[in-house]
Amino acid sequence: SVLPLAHTYECSIGMIYPFSMGARVVYLDRPPTASVLMPTLAEVRPSVMLIVPLIIEKIYRHQILAKFTSNGFWRALYKIDFMRRYLHRVAGKKLMKVFGGRLRFLGIGGAKLDGGAEKFLLEARFPYAIGYGLTETAPLLAGAAPSQVRLGSTGPAAPGVELRLENVNPETRQGEIVAKTPSAMIGYYKNPDATKEVFTEDGWFRTGDLGEFSADGWLYIKGRLKNMIVGPSGENIYPEDIESVLNSHVCVADSVVTEHEGRLVALVHFNTDALEAKFDGWKEDFENWKENLKKEVVDYVNSKVNRFSRISEVVEEKQEFVKTPTQKIRRFLYTKRNPHQKHEMSKR
Repeated sequence: SVLPLAHTYECSIGMIYPFSMGARVVYLDRPPTASVLMPTLAEVRPSVMLIVPLIIEKIYRHQILAKFTSNGFWRALYKIDFMRRYLHRVAGKKLMKVFGGRLRFLGIGGAKLDGGAEKFLLEARFPYAIGYGLTETAPLLAGAAPSQVRLGSTGPAAPGVELRLENVNPETRQGEIVAKTPSAMIGYYKNPDATKEVFTEDGWFRTGDLGEFSADGWLYIKGRLKNMIVGPSGENIYPEDIESVLNSHVCVADSVVTEHEGRLVALVHFNTDALEAKFDGWKEDFENWKENLKKEVVDYVNSKVNRFSRISEVVEEKQEFVKTPTQKIRRFLYTKRNPHQKHEMSKR
């Protein structure tokens, strides 16, 4: 167990459920930093583990992607489909050893998983599965076993759970996910107005997430309704999708896409190790080099997203983004301010 027990995800699936089945759960007596976690994994050799996307995304970006894009030879190999799958398979076997060699279920939840990181896990044949839910639903609404995963999907509704879409866009087939489940909350404590807002007239819980279903009922989540940006011609722009592309750049550690004066701006916290590896201090001025890097990131993103999701600028956030205990960025600190405002203001 490496996640905070105060969070419903870890408390229910990582403690109550294992205990109910007679399983043993190993707890750390200190924060799960790499220096603590690596020897513990080797000693415990867990068979089941729950994590948030940030953990596996860091491994993918800093270890896997950084290696396979480190020079022209590796980049050329990595662009060939069958070679990429082979390299992912080899890396997956090494990663399995890092986790102790016995892992049969790596549960991932709490936020959207980066598409590149998930593709690695799938091609590496790593036993991962993505779950979807909210604190208000205690929490699980949808999920799949490792043998069933589909790229980009959280899986079908969990047993005993019904899901449907409200206010569906006929062109995109996307709508707000609403749920009917016996584990849904009764309401927010002493807040009847807020409670009324999150339930439909027939008693289904409004998740606030946008999604769509495949023909056979598999759920694909597109983003938070409140995060969605409406483009100049009415297009639905999902910042999470753009951030997924941003974060796949080897020099980007984290990002938030926001709208400012009708333009999409990317707030980026750079990966310090990657910057040091790429920068040649003998030949270039660091600040000028970094400005060119920002332009490179803009071109990189805009070559991979649709026309109305293109960003116009990258603004550096020198400090790490403020995050929740489950490592989700507190977006409201960044989306409501001028992107050129100093970072210190965002931490108030």
